[in-house]
Amino acid sequence: MKLWGGRFTKPTNQLVEEYTASISFDQRLVEEDIRGSLAHVRMLGESGILPAEEVEAIAKGLEKIRDKVRAGDVEFSVAHEDIHMNIEKLLIEEVGPVGGKLHTGRSRNDQVALDMHLYVRARTVDFVKGLTDLRQALTAKAEKHIDAILPGYTHLQRAQPVRFAHHLLAYVDMFGRDVERLMDSYKRVNTMPLGAGAIAGTTFPIQREQVAEELGFDRLYDNSMDAVSDRDYLVEFLSAASLIMVHLSRLSEELILWSSEEFGYVELDDAFCTGSSMMPQKKNPDVPELIRGKTGRVMGHWVSLMTTLKALPLTYNKDMQEDKEGVFDTVDTLTGALALTAPMIEGMTVKEERMRQNAEKGFTNATDLADYLVTKGVPFREAHEVVGRLVLHCLSRGQSLLDLTLEQYREAHPAIQGDVFDRLQVENVTDARSAGCGTARVRVEATILKKKDDIDKAYHWIQTAQI
Repeated sequence: MKLWGGRFTKPTNQLVEEYTASISFDQRLVEEDIRGSLAHVRMLGESGILPAEEVEAIAKGLEKIRDKVRAGDVEFSVAHEDIHMNIEKLLIEEVGPVGGKLHTGRSRNDQVALDMHLYVRARTVDFVKGLTDLRQALTAKAEKHIDAILPGYTHLQRAQPVRFAHHLLAYVDMFGRDVERLMDSYKRVNTMPLGAGAIAGTTFPIQREQVAEELGFDRLYDNSMDAVSDRDYLVEFLSAASLIMVHLSRLSEELILWSSEEFGYVELDDAFCTGSSMMPQKKNPDVPELIRGKTGRVMGHWVSLMTTLKALPLTYNKDMQEDKEGVFDTVDTLTGALALTAPMIEGMTVKEERMRQNAEKGFTNATDLADYLVTKGVPFREAHEVVGRLVLHCLSRGQSLLDLTLEQYREAHPAIQGDVFDRLQVENVTDARSAGCGTARVRVEATILKKKDDIDKAYHWIQTAQI
């Protein structure tokens, strides 16, 4: 007999049971569901809605069920539809009819909303932690290789030399924005919906503030209809997760390129690579490739939820059951990606000499030659044309700009003097960019200190966040 079956004259069609049940996936909310139920029943006692002895019996029953779940001694049933009904059914079996009083003053609508808020709140903190660990790994690698110089690329063509540390710190900033987004969304996640009932609230004199305080919520929903139908916080969560995966995929793509023989800038640790079943020489960067590939599924979950919510009338509709599987899969996907990327960065070997060799090729110092001419009073457009002709001259002879003689330089423009050779050295090219957010060593050192401070603040936030 269904717990809601009083109004019905026929049992539910078995195919309907299987199609509409969510227990196969929402059972992962069991800890949140029991935690919320314990807070709810204690509040019912404090409010005088249930007597103390019934509250105690229900609470002990819930704790026993939780212990059994943790021990793997509970089997959930499709017949009871979802985690909420399964727990209530188990509770009644454990403590008798008094277990049916647990649902006093609440609905599955506000109950599932509470469970998801608790779940996403904890995962938000987990992701801030994972991102902060990754930022720390990137910053440490940047500090260790602060003097490594490689060519920076635009259009995947060598553009200007940059410090390897500067390149890594760009990702530290990307992931820093991800942290900020999660922290900002946290206050909306940390809003309690319980007490909204099915749609219009409850007639019982509940104390929502007490439950919110026990569960660590900062705010309460003001409107019961909004409380049971709001999924904005899940959209935000999936949006932030999608952008994190995009950033991880960009880093992964560079690791894939850099570890190839054509680039040879880094070597990934064997523990994060696989081989070929046919070609014995192969060492494949499967981890970054899979992270790159899994980005699409996370983005797809965000689009799916947005599509589900589009044009839904207030308040709860069964469509909203579709919010969970995408969230759960996103959590699993992103958790794995973050857990693997930080140690992969830590174990990565950096080939500084190969980086430097390529930084000295491809005319990455051409812009600096043009800037040099500008310092000698030559208009930039004229300087640009002069350097362009010199590059063409070098290309036809297989030379670099540093291979030219002073006489050849002066033939190109009389303003060029002997100090040009020092100006075009790769270290000087990078260190000349000391203004603003450039790649000069002094700027990179200052940025590393700043990022370390940001990381410390993020770890402090994690320690103080409610989970």
